[in-house]
Amino acid sequence: MRVVDGTAWDPTRYLDFGDHRSRPFHDLLARVGATAPRRVVDLGCGPGHLTGLLSHRWPDAEVSALDSSAEMVAAARERGVTVERADVVDWTPAPDTDVVITNAVLQWVPEHPRLLPAWLAALPSGAWFALQVPGNFGAPSHALVRELLAEPRWAGRVRPRGEKAVPEPDEYADLLADAGAEVDVWETTYQHRLTGDDPVLSWITSTALRPVRDALDADEYAAFRAELAPRLRAAYPVRADGSTWFPFRRIFAVART
Repeated sequence: MRVVDGTAWDPTRYLDFGDHRSRPFHDLLARVGATAPRRVVDLGCGPGHLTGLLSHRWPDAEVSALDSSAEMVAAARERGVTVERADVVDWTPAPDTDVVITNAVLQWVPEHPRLLPAWLAALPSGAWFALQVPGNFGAPSHALVRELLAEPRWAGRVRPRGEKAVPEPDEYADLLADAGAEVDVWETTYQHRLTGDDPVLSWITSTALRPVRDALDADEYAAFRAELAPRLRAAYPVRADGSTWFPFRRIFAVART
């Protein structure tokens, strides 16, 4: 996971919704058909809680990972993951890299559409490159943050990501196909059933609100959250049983060189 504009990442907070956040990784991995890869790379591994699945799937492969967050790298190493601290924009595949998985990372890398063809070109013939990114930047969870940041009290304090933060599925399909790969692209909207007080606010606290928290002091950040909370509650109402539905669109692409 990339560090953006000095953003610090909290591995514990990120794992608060670990089951929900992990499901897309499983769905992505299921579409990778590699049988005996030599090297498998988890590109942007976060706290490393999913990297072990790659070793389980391909026990004879050399499995390695990288992440640009010192906190995430430390958490991954505590799990026994072989991980390097590095920015994905500086990464180049080793000649024996047969599988690359990058899960919920590239949305933090605005230039990644430019990087994808170069990465595919550097991979050996028959290699697999699999990516997953959130496709919900137009959803209320993000739109309401942008709206609040545009109000006079907060204007100019934080530069939010726009609705067009990642390409659409057809754009990924064209990009990867034009690079000469066999392509499998799809999208899924998960209906996450959340519980607890202000669960959507809690969810985005570990992701979308990280740049906001880092740009404001503690009192300002608390005030921002207090203004945002009722707007999110209105957009994502609590059901009679106390749970909250949180629709979350994700985009997947698998390319074989």
